[in-house]
Amino acid sequence: MRNCLILLIACTICHGATAEESSDDQIRKAVQAAIPWLEKGSAGSSKEHKCFTCHNHALPVMALFEAKQHGLSVDEPNLEAQLEHTLTFLKRGEQQYRSGKGQGGRVLTAGYALWALDAGAIRSDDITPHVASYILNDQADQDHWKKSGRRPPSDGNEFTTTYVALRALDRFPLSAHREQTQQRFRAAGNWAQTTPPRDTEDAVFRLRTLSITGSAPEVIRSAVDNLLQQQRSDGGWAQTSDMKSDAYATGTVLATLLQDGQLPSDHSAVRSGVQYLMTSQLEDGTWHVVTRADGFQPYYESGFPHGEDQFISIAASSWAVTALLRSLGPAKQHSDSGIGQSDPGGEAGGKSNQVQRQHQDCQRCTSGTAEPANSPER
Repeated sequence: MRNCLILLIACTICHGATAEESSDDQIRKAVQAAIPWLEKGSAGSSKEHKCFTCHNHALPVMALFEAKQHGLSVDEPNLEAQLEHTLTFLKRGEQQYRSGKGQGGRVLTAGYALWALDAGAIRSDDITPHVASYILNDQADQDHWKKSGRRPPSDGNEFTTTYVALRALDRFPLSAHREQTQQRFRAAGNWAQTTPPRDTEDAVFRLRTLSITGSAPEVIRSAVDNLLQQQRSDGGWAQTSDMKSDAYATGTVLATLLQDGQLPSDHSAVRSGVQYLMTSQLEDGTWHVVTRADGFQPYYESGFPHGEDQFISIAASSWAVTALLRSLGPAKQHSDSGIGQSDPGGEAGGKSNQVQRQHQDCQRCTSGTAEPANSPER
């Protein structure tokens, strides 16, 4: 009897710890603690590295605009500077885009760059149509976009590359190429429906691809269930089946489930995932994830912590911030409605913001022979 009572007390204590959830104020405070690091990492990368990067530019910019839309304090001049940095980078590669070569990182870089510009409601008529046209015509004989790479989780991932390409075409539509755009969306949607995911990055961006191509609700529901089944007992998700939970995988999954999967914020999986992010945040406000990617470029310090792991860690922290904010409910943002559900010939909103800057040489990024750090990893 005494042993049973001890067991009952232990279970009660354990249940109480699991059931204790962070309040909205606690979540907002956690996000506010991370914001200065995202700002420092993005600004530092622009200072040290003339090229655009997905991990230090696109993802922090997306997270910071999400924070701004939720009413949190952000450094707006820094945000504007990172958007200008992105546009300047694209403009340096204008001839490569016109000739169909693209810049280092090719479609993955181009797609993430346009995603960052879209987050800031930026349109630049003298470069973005060329970038979108390059994406539309790249690998036009294929049913999706491919990119070789050795820097997981994103670099070399076909689902990620395909999604950022589709999103770029959806947000920066080419009205004169509506039929070709629709053909690429249909082909990519069919490919995603028939291609199983191999890891969490696959599963996340497969769901995003299914959503933006207007796949049937039951297909999307199946993709959502696939992600839910991968949640660990600690509330988080891991990048692969043989890895431990981390903030990168958990952040990408939660942000996607809340947006494209349309899970409510009070869903048990969301609540558990939020608690994982809250408890794994470090005292300085960041999240640390260990890199598993091969380094290939000279190392530089962006100002974000964690040394050799800083690139995947700033990506993870950006996704964690985005996921936590989305768990608070909707902000003033657009969702991925998709070509199949919206007019691909129309604008997704936003203001025209022509940025004229002196173009500087960045041969490594614009030659197409070497790739910058252009995806959420080192």
